[in-house]
Amino acid sequence: MDPSRKHQVSLRGASAKEISREALLEKVSQERVLRNYARRATAAAIFIQSVWRCYYMKKKVAIQLLDEWETLVNSHASVLTATWISSSLLRPFLFFITCLSTQHQKISPRDTECMQSCFKILLESINSNGSSFFFPNVKQAVDNGEKIRFWEDIWMDDAAICWLFPRLYSIDSRKNFCSLAVGTLEERITWTYQAKKLISLCSFILSECDKSHSGNQCIVVLTSIALRLVVVLTDVKGWKSISNDTLQEADMAVKDLVWFMGSCHSGLYISIRRYFDKLSVPSSSQINSIIQKDDRFLITASAVTLAVRPFHLIDYSVVSPGPVDVHFAAEQYCLFLLTIPWLLQRLPAVFIPALKHKSIMSPCFQVLLILRDKIFKEMQEMGQLQKHLSSEEIPPVGWALANIMCLATGSENDFVNSVDYASYVQVVITLAENLLTWFDSVGWIKNEIQDLQGNIETSAASIGAVLHGSETFCGSSKMTFMDLFRPVCQRWHLVKLLEIAKTDASFHGTETLPTKGSKYIVKLELLDIAYFYSYMLRIFSLFNPVVGSLPVLNLLSFTPGYLVDLWGQLENSLFPGNGHFTEDNYVSTSRSSGNKKDGVLERKQKQINNDASNKFVNALHKLTGKSQTGVNYTDNVDGRPKTVQVDEESSDVWDVKPLKHGPPGISKDMSCLLHLFCATYSHLLLVLDDIEFYEKQVPFTLEQQRRIASMLNTLVYNGLNQSIGHQNRPLMDSAIRCLHLMYERDCRHRFCPPVLWLSPAKESRLPIAVAARTHEILSANTRSDDVSTVSSMGSVITTTPHVFPFEERVEMFREFINMDKVSRKMAGEVTGPGSRSIEIVVRRGHIVEDGFRQLNSLGSRLKSSIHVSFVSECGLPEAGLDYGGLSKEFLTDISKSAFAPEYGLFSQTSTSDRLLVPNAAARYLENGIRMFEFLGRLVGKALYEGILLDYSFSHVFVQKLLGRYSFLDELSTLDPELYRNLMYVKHYEGDIKELCLDFTVTEESFGKHHVIPLKPGGKDTSVTNENKMQYVHAMADYKLNRQILPFSNAFYRGLTDLIQPSWLKLFNASEFNQLLSGGKHDIDVDDLRNNTRYTGGYSEGSRTVKLFWEVIEGFEPKERCMLLKFVTSCSRAPLLGFKHLQPSFTIHKVACDSSLWAAIGGQDVERLPSASTCYNTLKLPTYKRSSTLRTKLLYAINSNAGFELS
Repeated sequence: MDPSRKHQVSLRGASAKEISREALLEKVSQERVLRNYARRATAAAIFIQSVWRCYYMKKKVAIQLLDEWETLVNSHASVLTATWISSSLLRPFLFFITCLSTQHQKISPRDTECMQSCFKILLESINSNGSSFFFPNVKQAVDNGEKIRFWEDIWMDDAAICWLFPRLYSIDSRKNFCSLAVGTLEERITWTYQAKKLISLCSFILSECDKSHSGNQCIVVLTSIALRLVVVLTDVKGWKSISNDTLQEADMAVKDLVWFMGSCHSGLYISIRRYFDKLSVPSSSQINSIIQKDDRFLITASAVTLAVRPFHLIDYSVVSPGPVDVHFAAEQYCLFLLTIPWLLQRLPAVFIPALKHKSIMSPCFQVLLILRDKIFKEMQEMGQLQKHLSSEEIPPVGWALANIMCLATGSENDFVNSVDYASYVQVVITLAENLLTWFDSVGWIKNEIQDLQGNIETSAASIGAVLHGSETFCGSSKMTFMDLFRPVCQRWHLVKLLEIAKTDASFHGTETLPTKGSKYIVKLELLDIAYFYSYMLRIFSLFNPVVGSLPVLNLLSFTPGYLVDLWGQLENSLFPGNGHFTEDNYVSTSRSSGNKKDGVLERKQKQINNDASNKFVNALHKLTGKSQTGVNYTDNVDGRPKTVQVDEESSDVWDVKPLKHGPPGISKDMSCLLHLFCATYSHLLLVLDDIEFYEKQVPFTLEQQRRIASMLNTLVYNGLNQSIGHQNRPLMDSAIRCLHLMYERDCRHRFCPPVLWLSPAKESRLPIAVAARTHEILSANTRSDDVSTVSSMGSVITTTPHVFPFEERVEMFREFINMDKVSRKMAGEVTGPGSRSIEIVVRRGHIVEDGFRQLNSLGSRLKSSIHVSFVSECGLPEAGLDYGGLSKEFLTDISKSAFAPEYGLFSQTSTSDRLLVPNAAARYLENGIRMFEFLGRLVGKALYEGILLDYSFSHVFVQKLLGRYSFLDELSTLDPELYRNLMYVKHYEGDIKELCLDFTVTEESFGKHHVIPLKPGGKDTSVTNENKMQYVHAMADYKLNRQILPFSNAFYRGLTDLIQPSWLKLFNASEFNQLLSGGKHDIDVDDLRNNTRYTGGYSEGSRTVKLFWEVIEGFEPKERCMLLKFVTSCSRAPLLGFKHLQPSFTIHKVACDSSLWAAIGGQDVERLPSASTCYNTLKLPTYKRSSTLRTKLLYAINSNAGFELS
C-alpha cells in the first residue's frame, strides 16, 4: 500500500477524493480561528459604535447646553446666589467645557468668551461681601471704586455709605459662592468638587497661554482672570462673607484645595512648567530694566504665587507636622519647576526671593533626599520624553542642580540659613552624582575634557548670550550653563561651609543640636564638603571647555587651612600611630615655640604683616592655618634642606599598606578625599616655588611632603596594577598628575630618599625582558582610544617608570630597541650584514653640511646601518674599512660640530654645568628649524645604536622632549640671573611701578632687537602690584616654554622617527642626559681591565700589558676619556659598564723587532699605537718601558687619526 495513503480515510466512498485526518483537523481549526476573529471584530465594532455614539451624544448635549448657558447668562438680571451659581452656572459650564475644550486640548474663541464670563461672575461673587444693592447706579459706581457725591463737598465710599445708610444694603451671606464651603454637607461636597474642577481647568488654560496662539491677547486675558480666580479660591482671606464662626471650616476647605493643587491630579505644576518654558530669557540689558505690570506679568506673579502656596501652610513653630503635608507639592515642585532650563533667568527678579525662601527650599531638600530614587527615575523618564534630547544635551537633573545652586547661593548675603546647610550640601552631592552617572551611561564622559593647569584668562559670557532650552549644550553655551555654578567658586561659599562643619563638629556627641522645626536633620562634615567639591571638579571639567576645573581649583588651593584639613584626615587614616602632624598638634607646637622667642618672633611677624609685596606668600602661609612663626625647621640646617638618610631595609616605611590594592581596595569616602586632595595639591604645586617648598615649608613640612609622595607613589603603582573602573578614573588622573609634579621636583632638588620611589614595586617587579615584551605586544594590539584594555604593566612602565631602578630602565630601553630590530628584520627591512645600508661620503671640514644633505630626508630609514667614507682636509680618501666604528666616529664628530655654540644652533646655559639649550636666534638661520629636526634624528640614531655622545642638554629642553611642561622654579637651571630678578620682582616691597616694567621681553639677534609681547597688548600694560604675579609667571613661561617650543618640536619630530615616545618616558631629564652621554666623566680602570680581551699573543700577564695598565692608572681622567675615544670613537664608558661594550675592548699585540744594542743603549720601539674602531681594538706595540708607552700613547690619542697610524 502507498505510504502516503496509509492514514487516509474515505468520507464519501471510493468515488470521492479522500482527505487525511491531519488535514481535516487543520481545516476545522482554521475555521474555528476565523470564527473567533469574526466574533471579536464584531464586538470591537459594536464597542467603537458605542463609544462614538456616546461621544457624539455628549458633544451634542454639550453644544446644546452651551447655547442654553449663553442665553441664561445674557438674560439673567436678578441677584446671583451661591446656589444658583453652583447648580445653574457651574454645573453645565464644567460639563460642556470639559467635552469641548479640555478633552481636545484646544480652546476655541467661543469657549474663551464663555470662560471669561463665568470666571468674572465667580470673581464678582467671591469678592462681594454678600450684600445686595437696591440702587444699581450707585452700586456700579461703588464697585468701580468711585466715591458718591451726596452733597456739595461730601464724598463717600462704600464703607461710609453702608454705615450712614444701612437700608441701602440687604445683607445676605448666601450670595458668595464660597459660602457653600461652610454650608451643608451636600453643599460642601459639591463646592469642593466644582472648585477642584475649576483649578484643573485654570491649570489647563495656563498651559495654553502661548504667544503663538491665534487669539493671543484673548488667551492672555483669560489666563490672567483664571489664575486670579484660583488665587482667590485658595486664599480664605479673600472670602469676604466668612465670619469668625465659620473661619475654621473655611480654612479646612481651603487646605483641602491647596493639597489637591499640590498633587499630581491638578496638573498645576506641569502647566506652570509649560508656561515658564515659553518665557524668553532676557538679554543682559533687560535684566535690571523696569518691569511693566501688564497681564503677562500678572500671570507670572499668579503662577509663582500658586507654585509656592502649598509650602506656606506649614507651621514651623511646632515639631509635629502640620495639618497639610507638602510632600506631594515639594515632589511636584522639584520634578517640574526646578528642572526648567534657566528658571531664575526667565523670571523677573522680584519673584526670586519667594522661590529661595526657607519655607520652599527646606521641604524640597528633604523630599530630594528621602525620595531621591523615585524623583531621579521620573526625571530620567522626563528626559527620555523630550524628543530632541540627545547624549550631548543637559538632562533634567542637570538643570535641577544648576537651579538649586542659584537659588541657594545667589550671593553671600542671601545664602541659605544654617539649619539647611547640611541638607543643601547633601542635595547637591546627590544631584551631581546622578548627573555624572547619567553622562556615564550615555558614554559622554569617555572624552571628558582634561583640566588645564596653566594661567588662563577668560571672560564670563553675559546673560544675553545665554540660550534657553536644552539646546544650550554646545560651544559657548557650555560656558553660559556653568555661569549658574559661579557662586560655588567664591571663597565665602567654601568658608561658610567650613565654619558650619566645625560648628557641627563641636556639637558632636552632645544633645544640644537644634532640632526644633526640622524633621530631617543632617550634620555637615568635612567629608561632605569634600564630596561636594569633588563632584564640582568633574562637572566643571565636563562643561568648561576652555578653563576646565580651574576656578574650583583656585578656590580650594588658596582657601586658608582647607588643604591641611584634607591631608589631616588622610594622614590619620593612612599613617596611624606614626607620629603624624595634625593641625591641633601643630598649633600647640607653634604656641610653645612662640613663648620661647617671643620678642624675635613678634617682630618677625610684624615685618611679614607689613610686607605689601608678599601677598602671595602670605596666602600660602594661610593654607596651613598658621603664621610663618609656626614653621617647623626640623629638616633644615642653616636654611638649606638636609638630606634624609634612609636605610635600604626601611623601604617598607614608604609602602602605604592601606593602598596596597589601589583605588578598588579603598572606601568611597577615602577615594573622594584622595581625589580632591590630589587635584588641589597638584594645582598648588604649579605655583609653589622652591623657597616656599624647601625653606619656609608651606603648606607642609618636608616630612609631610615625603609621606604625601609615598602615598601617591603607592596609590598610583597599585592602581595601575589593578583593573581600574571608570568610577576611579578621576582619582587616578589627579593622583598621577600630582605624583609627576612631586617626582619632578624631587629630581630637580631632592627631598625624598631614592628608596621611596622604588618601594611599591620592590617585591612585584617583573623581569626586564618580560615587562618590556609584554608592554610592546599589548600596546601594538591595543587601539589607542581603548584605555580600558591597556595592560597594567605597560601603564606602570609608561606612567611610573621610576619604580624601576635606573639600571633596569636602561636595560628595558635596550630591550625595546632589540625588539624593534627583530621586528624590522622580520619585516624584511634587514636581511643580512651590509644589506640596505646607507653609504655616505663626508668631508672632514664640512661634516655637518654633508651629513644634513645626505641623511636628513631618510626619516625612520636612518635606523639602517651607515657606511661612512671620510675625505681628509687635503681632499684624499682616508684609509680603512668601516665596520661600524667610523659611523660612530661620524656621529660623534658631527654632534661636536653642530652642538658647538659657534655653529649658532645651540648655546650654553650660564650655570656651571654649561648645558645645551636652543639658541633663540637660530630661527633666523637658513634651514634653522630643519637643522633641529636633523639633529633630533642624529641623537635618535645614537640612542638607537647605543653610541654615547659627549654632550648634555638643559633640563628644560629635555622636559619638552619628554612631553612635560616647565614651571617657574626650573628657570633657575636655565638662566639663574633672570630667575633671581623675577624673585626680586615677586617679593618687591615697594610700588612695582617704580621699576617701569611692562608685559614685553626684548630679544637680540644679529645686532637687531625684537620686542615680543608676553600677552595681547603687553606693550601697553604696565606691571603693578596687582598683576606682578602674572608678569612673573608669564615671563617664566615665555623663557621656559614658548621661546624654545618651535625648536623642541622640530627636534622631537626627528628624534621620534627612530625612538618611540613611550621609550623616552622611561627617564627623567637627568637620566636622559646620562642615557645619551654616559656616566661619569671618567672610566673605571678596574672595570675596563676585567672586561678586556687580549689577542695576537698578549695575555693578562704580558709585560707590555702590565705596563699599559700602570700607565692608564696614572693618566688624568680627561686622558683616559681620550684613550677610550681613540679606541672606540666615544669618550665615555657604557652606562651599564664595559661588559655591555660590543665588541669587547681588545688589546692586540703588534710585534716590533729592535736590535740588542739599541735596547742596551736605552732605545725602545718607535712605532705608534693604532686603533681599529670597528672592532674596539687597540693595536699596542711591545714597548719595554712605561715612559715610552706613555709618550707614544699620548701622542697617538691627541693626533685625531685612526687607521692612518697603522
